[in-house]
Amino acid sequence: MNPSVLYALSAAALFGASTPLAKLLAVDTPPILLAGLLYLGSGLGLAIVRVARDHGWRRPGLPSGEWPWLAGAIVFGGVLAPVALMFGLIRTSGATASLMLNLESVLTAVLAWVVFKENADRRIVVGMIAIALGGIVLSWPKDGATAHDWIGPLAVAFACLCWAIDNNLTRKVSASDSLFIAGSKGLVAGLVNCTLALAIGSRLPELATLGPIMLVGFLGYGVSLVSFVLALRGLGSARTGAYFSTAPFLGALISILMLGESVSLMFLLAAALMATGVWIHLMENHVHEHQHDPLNHSHRHTHDEHHQHEHDFDWDGTEPHSHPHEHAPIRHRHAHFPDVHHRHKH
Repeated sequence: MNPSVLYALSAAALFGASTPLAKLLAVDTPPILLAGLLYLGSGLGLAIVRVARDHGWRRPGLPSGEWPWLAGAIVFGGVLAPVALMFGLIRTSGATASLMLNLESVLTAVLAWVVFKENADRRIVVGMIAIALGGIVLSWPKDGATAHDWIGPLAVAFACLCWAIDNNLTRKVSASDSLFIAGSKGLVAGLVNCTLALAIGSRLPELATLGPIMLVGFLGYGVSLVSFVLALRGLGSARTGAYFSTAPFLGALISILMLGESVSLMFLLAAALMATGVWIHLMENHVHEHQHDPLNHSHRHTHDEHHQHEHDFDWDGTEPHSHPHEHAPIRHRHAHFPDVHHRHKH
């Protein structure tokens, strides 16, 4: 199995697990404050990991042309989307909001295909539809609940659009340091949501609750987002978004195992649809002759057929390693995904 698929599914599992865990830990915490603390735990935790990894603070080394993409991703995914979602949750039922959150993967794929010109063949479209249908079945209202008004669902839909934009913009910077990218998003989103929550009168929970919430945020939002960025690097936006949309199912599965919730027929149907979609994606074999244009960037790599370059420094032969490098033009044929080296037209 492609390691990038494992990254995407790991991101979905961690994020899916964060929902039932946060529900257990933060019964009396307002939703905006809870979102802020989860994101803040993500940002602070990843910052600590990055400093420990680099033995101190180092510049992220993000190419100048990628900063606008990262800034846009942070604004849409770290600021606008969480606030819109929390506003929408206030004015709509939880069942309706859960159902509408499946829009994120669909909108991510549509933007990837239409705006960012990412390749999508019939198999990928069918697989994404199967996964999205599984999410709809899983979150279909079971108690006849309806939205309070149209503003709430519209706000949730806007949040999904913002996250879809975020996913596609993050793909533009996915070759760079994933810890820095994910940590920056977490810190900004955490500070914005916590500031907003405190401004409207929310109070921080006790330390015995605050610590576990931020730990869940570090794992379910931080480590999950790092895995998501690594998946974007190897799979592109549409495929990563499709795999990540299994998060509601994985969250429900964890709830069944941890909280003893019952297994329903709808859950089994959703599992079958999502498993079918993932299997269809895993069976993809996209092969054609393609041209690689000259490219300069920096990321961890081994010296495979796409990385045949000289070093302007003493290299001890350790792989994988990371440094700025140049790709010479090459034309060849092999199976590939729309990863950081295969963003060509068809």
